[in-house]
Amino acid sequence: MRAVSRRRVEPALESSADPIVMARGVRKSFDRAEVLHGIDFTVRSGEVSCIIGASGSGKSTFLRCINGLERIDGGELVVAGSHVGYTLREGRLHEWNPREMARFRQRIGMVFQQFNLFGHMTAAENVSCAAVKVRRMSKAAAAARTAKLLDEVGLSSHAGKYPHQLSGGQQQRVAIARALAMDPELLLFDEPTSALDPELVDEVLSVMKSLAATGMTMVVVTHEIGFAREVADTVVYLDDGLVVEWGPPQQLITNPTHARTQAFLSKVL
Repeated sequence: MRAVSRRRVEPALESSADPIVMARGVRKSFDRAEVLHGIDFTVRSGEVSCIIGASGSGKSTFLRCINGLERIDGGELVVAGSHVGYTLREGRLHEWNPREMARFRQRIGMVFQQFNLFGHMTAAENVSCAAVKVRRMSKAAAAARTAKLLDEVGLSSHAGKYPHQLSGGQQQRVAIARALAMDPELLLFDEPTSALDPELVDEVLSVMKSLAATGMTMVVVTHEIGFAREVADTVVYLDDGLVVEWGPPQQLITNPTHARTQAFLSKVL
């Protein structure tokens, strides 16, 4: 028997901005094992939402659902005005074809744990390749944008280096620049510092803080509670595929109300 009720946890946000992510009762299973048990979640344009929780709680799976990398099995998931994976026509949902899914993903940037850079490309080539091949940007325009983005993440002097010549923190900053090259409406981060040595974490978090300050809409799965406390507009605690608690960081991190949230934070703080 579950210790956490499956009732809906409705976010209480004051912002008048339209939601860029709205999940209602989202469920996801792998084979017969249900991983997400009915997630309710909202992020509005310009907000930063941090999702925290123990490993295996469903955080990364939910993030992959937002980006269409995993198909949901129940509920409703609307991102940037689109039902992810489907188009509503004449009262019926029609499944996207691969081209429609690709167009959707162009609007959503994602930064993974393991960087996922192309080893045979330089930092600059990793950043510019999608802009040229996917957005059909001219090579000159892509080069100018790449130079600007690498400067913003503090890597102008490393543009010609290959991933193996960069530290983990530098590689992750290239990955962030690559995601930004597509000019996304939403940026997703899946534990972006978990693969880094401790001394490299701050350089990546600093870039993320700067992005948040510009008004970039971000959903961040993270174990960095200090970052969530400082930057997030809302923090979501996920446990066993359920939203257990949701609120501003000063409330959820400093004074959590649910026993499971309290137990988790007592271990990580």
